[in-house]
Amino acid sequence: MVVEGWFLRCRSCFSSSSLPESSIDKELKDEKICKNLSDSSSTTIQKKPGGWRAMPFILGNETFERLAAIGLLANFMVYLTRELHLDQVSASNVLNIWSGITNFAPLIGAFISDAYVGRFKTIAFASCSSFLGMLTVTLTAWLPELHPPPCTPLQQAAGQCMKVSNAQLGILVLGLGFLSIGTAGIRPCSIPFGVDQFDPTTDEGRKGINSFFNWYYTTFTVVLILTQTVVVYIQDSVSWKIGFAIPTLCMFCSIILFFIGTKVYVHVKVEGSVFSGLAQVVVAAYKKHKINLPVGEIKVDGIYYDPPLTGNIAFSKLPFTNQFRFLNKAALIMEGELSPDGTVVNKWRLCSIQQVEELKCIIRIMPIWAAGIISLTSIVQQGTFTVQQALKMDRHLGPKFQIPAGSLGVISLITIGLWLPFYDRILVPNLRKITKIEGGITQLQRIGIGTVFSILSMVVAGLIEKMRRDSANLNKNGGLGVAPLSVWWLAPQLILMGFCEAFNIIGQIEFYNKEFPEHMRSIANALFSCSFAGANYVSSLLVTIVHRSTETKHRPDWLVNDINAGRLDYFYFLIAGLCVLNLVYFVYVARLYRYKTSSVPVEFEDKSHHADVELGPLKA
Repeated sequence: MVVEGWFLRCRSCFSSSSLPESSIDKELKDEKICKNLSDSSSTTIQKKPGGWRAMPFILGNETFERLAAIGLLANFMVYLTRELHLDQVSASNVLNIWSGITNFAPLIGAFISDAYVGRFKTIAFASCSSFLGMLTVTLTAWLPELHPPPCTPLQQAAGQCMKVSNAQLGILVLGLGFLSIGTAGIRPCSIPFGVDQFDPTTDEGRKGINSFFNWYYTTFTVVLILTQTVVVYIQDSVSWKIGFAIPTLCMFCSIILFFIGTKVYVHVKVEGSVFSGLAQVVVAAYKKHKINLPVGEIKVDGIYYDPPLTGNIAFSKLPFTNQFRFLNKAALIMEGELSPDGTVVNKWRLCSIQQVEELKCIIRIMPIWAAGIISLTSIVQQGTFTVQQALKMDRHLGPKFQIPAGSLGVISLITIGLWLPFYDRILVPNLRKITKIEGGITQLQRIGIGTVFSILSMVVAGLIEKMRRDSANLNKNGGLGVAPLSVWWLAPQLILMGFCEAFNIIGQIEFYNKEFPEHMRSIANALFSCSFAGANYVSSLLVTIVHRSTETKHRPDWLVNDINAGRLDYFYFLIAGLCVLNLVYFVYVARLYRYKTSSVPVEFEDKSHHADVELGPLKA
């Protein structure tokens, strides 16, 4: 994946002041600011030991945690339908709603971590919650009282199995709730906590950060392959008890390993969440909505509040712009809003230019973010209806071995793994010569191409499903409804889905990380997680609407439990149609989008745009 590190310290303590002052006062003030920053730097970050000494514990914790979480849920659709006897619509909705909650949860976890407790405590608490969740879900498979009695495939095909009770389903939902809490704390904090262990102001620290990302995503890829092959096979063909117990044991090992390294970790001081700063801009701009802004060229000194960056903030400032100009009122200095030493009297009435421009970045990105939700809806189907298709196809590889339905996602992973090196090493350099763009194409063009692949994947999925359904209905296969078609017929749609992920998902990650300010990239990654949450909810809404509105007196609905009697192909075509409309919308908002202008390095800040004559604060 395309991931950029973010650096957490200020490299300069000099910037334009907000109020006119004498050279002596300014020198004393700058000296005081530098001293405060130096003191803050010495107390905020414990530089040693940290570094690579902490990596075995952090990477070990991350590897075991991902193996546990992904291993538990990689084959969950099959567990819900085969073991708990849920129909495919109910099972799909359970997965989509839970996934949506889980993908929104990191926003809350990031806020709590940044504003109150710090990353170490957040990860520690979240890991314990994840373990409780996995233990609960494992018990639903282990204890006979927590799941319905087993039944044969013929009974299940005939709808004769006893359904899961409300109490049993409640225990499962409790376990999923614990898992959501765990994800809320682990997902937004794991990468930043690893980065915290290195000093980004040194060459050794910067190299360590880059190596950490490489190791992090290498282990992530290995875990994905292991879970979708070995763990899924154990769950599908050996025992659900063992298949769930292995990830649970891995999560327990993850917690032990994480706490062993407690004395080695670097702990970064809590500095507050950026969410409060964004809210302050909205409130301050509203309170000053009746005040007129200065007309003409933007002038900063003495008019707008532009303090130097302090603490662990990023290396650069955002330039002041006229886009969404009404928000500039939040930084307009009014009489009595600054104390004699230059500090803000009320942060809910006066905000810095940096805060204003950070909010503008989010507003600009939101239409692009909204377009990403529908395009990701097609990807969500891999874990639900694609698995259901595979269960009704010939999955034999040789006379005895049967491919687990939940393992087919590996095809998309292999596609991504083969395509990305070719794209990065061969295609991009050649495209760069033609387009003169560093990445070969822009991030928005990359997202657009991914959206096209999402449309193609749904069209191909619909065509293959029609062929599979027709084949299954012609060959009853002992009443099981399994089509005599090889499961490899699903490979084309999964390959196209792999291309969709390689362009769309990675394009979105790159876009958010480049367009957000450096110190807000944790929000950028949380926002991308929310795209998946939105896609899960859209998918759940579509499933519910289609299930309730497509049934007639003469035929069942499209998503009836027996997919051979339903029309899953129509559902795929419906998603493809929505993706076409979404593509039109995306092209429209992408053409209107204005990329973030270059940030101004603090130590080389260009002051040529400042007023020649400094003005005092405005009077209300």
